[in-house]
Amino acid sequence: MSQKRRTFMGQILTGGIGLGVGYFIGAKKEKPSPKDSKKKTVTPYKEGLAISTWYHGLAANNGAWDVISSGGTAIDAAEKGARITEADVTGRSVGIGGTPDREGKVTLDACIMDENGNAGSVSFLQGIKHPVSVARKVMDDTPHVMLVGEGALQFAKEKGFEEEDLLTAETRAEYKKWLETSKYDPIINIENHDTIGLITMDKNGDLSGACTTSGLGYKMHGRVGDSPVIGAGLFVDNEVGAATATGLGEAVLKTCGTFLVVELMRQGMSPNDACKEAVNRIAAKQNYENFQIGYIAVNKAGEVGAYSIHPGFDYALHKDGKNEMHKVDSLVK
Repeated sequence: MSQKRRTFMGQILTGGIGLGVGYFIGAKKEKPSPKDSKKKTVTPYKEGLAISTWYHGLAANNGAWDVISSGGTAIDAAEKGARITEADVTGRSVGIGGTPDREGKVTLDACIMDENGNAGSVSFLQGIKHPVSVARKVMDDTPHVMLVGEGALQFAKEKGFEEEDLLTAETRAEYKKWLETSKYDPIINIENHDTIGLITMDKNGDLSGACTTSGLGYKMHGRVGDSPVIGAGLFVDNEVGAATATGLGEAVLKTCGTFLVVELMRQGMSPNDACKEAVNRIAAKQNYENFQIGYIAVNKAGEVGAYSIHPGFDYALHKDGKNEMHKVDSLVK
């Protein structure tokens, strides 16, 4: 090959490489990310609110509001509100007085999550009235997210929690009656409904949440539902919003329900539409005839939403100076 030809070919290769590099660099500069171009600035709601599942949410909201109205944090409000329901002996699926499992043991699950994405959880905890506060200690005082069973109990006692019998005279009598048939048959909006999920927003516009339960009555010993699982029973993303769930935990676990709700809000859905879509995801692949699922959600702007499979689910909302119950639209009419 002549010197002139080698020079000519080198110019072509060099030019081609330059054009290729220039093309890719240029393409990168000329095509900004669609996500960046569509990103909207949301003004956080800074008046404070508390929203929680079911009628016992009214008392929980009041406890949470005591913290929020005095300038306290959302995470402190969530813990205080959840503790009120845990201490209510008239409830059958939260804290003391909760319906036992088929071995006659009251086993508790709870989680808590703050505005920074920190989370704590306990599962299959026995003998401690306030599992949500043990979960808070897991979050604040350990490098872990979840402690279970004997380990959770040991940790709780090390932190000063007192062990006590969580069966009341009423639940003990109910358990003895149940033993006559030993039939496991959860009833929609009755045995499933006492889980409390609570979302709080303080006056800085920060979100937190808590979820606590003794689970399905007369469940298998060792059964754990969605309530202590981050992304199932509860999820908080302070840039977007928060969601919590109630109902049959197995169905929520299979769909990572609250994480899904928050991600749908991130994509632009309203809290109500996000809850509805999460319910539809369950209904599309699971036989929902005999179980209930309800979701509640809040976005950063302070907008709330909820949706359930069957009629009968409601939630309590403390906002704009009112603490009121709200009925929820459902898939089954």
